[in-house]
Amino acid sequence: MNATAPRKGATRAADIPADVLDALSRGELQSATLAEGLALDQARLLRTVFPQLSQQVLRRTDTACQLGILKRMAGVGAALLEELGNDGIAQCQGHASDTVRGWACFMIGAQPGLALPSRLAAIRPLADDTHFGVREWAWMAVRPHLAEELDDAIAHLTKWTTEPSERLRRFASEALRPRGVWCAHIAALKRQPERALPILSPLRGDLSIYVQDSVANWLNDAGKDRPGWVRELCAQWLQGHPTAATHRICQRALRNLK
Repeated sequence: MNATAPRKGATRAADIPADVLDALSRGELQSATLAEGLALDQARLLRTVFPQLSQQVLRRTDTACQLGILKRMAGVGAALLEELGNDGIAQCQGHASDTVRGWACFMIGAQPGLALPSRLAAIRPLADDTHFGVREWAWMAVRPHLAEELDDAIAHLTKWTTEPSERLRRFASEALRPRGVWCAHIAALKRQPERALPILSPLRGDLSIYVQDSVANWLNDAGKDRPGWVRELCAQWLQGHPTAATHRICQRALRNLK
């Protein structure tokens, strides 16, 4: 099977053909849907990609593979980093399997003592990956570090809002959603969502639907704690002659506040 050829995947684990699941678990095929990414056998994939791993690391990763998907990815990434070091990041990052590239994201997230600019530089190519799943793993893997250094993270990601790649612009918004998906909330942004305006404001007229949805979801998150602030911000953005993109963002941002 071609690992990069586009195809229509199964949306339920029960519907994934056995040969597809086998190819996914050997790293010969990229997942086409979330269901496929969740269903593949990561323990088998790990042994296929890295047959030289020590028994100690295999025991750790086998334990991690029994956990929920985010802890599974993080556990495998941390174990691989400890065993393979930075060379392992490059190996994973260049692999055809989106799950293996996802491990690279969490290896970068697990690197100790890495300054925030360096961590963002390391995650950048994965944040711009062609596969939807890798892009999600990218922001999830570094989000704890962004939350710990929130002001610096906002300052750095503000620069990403002008990137030519819609994937990088979307990362700037998605990585700091107050509530996010499959991740810990950022309490500071739930209390003070206005702190993220340097990121949100430049994206309010973004032509990419991918970016628009992220900004709208960011504001929808904020509306659960600061509904008045979201209403006021959208009212400001809609003054004058707003673009169709801004209209769409605000409509989606306010969908639960009407």
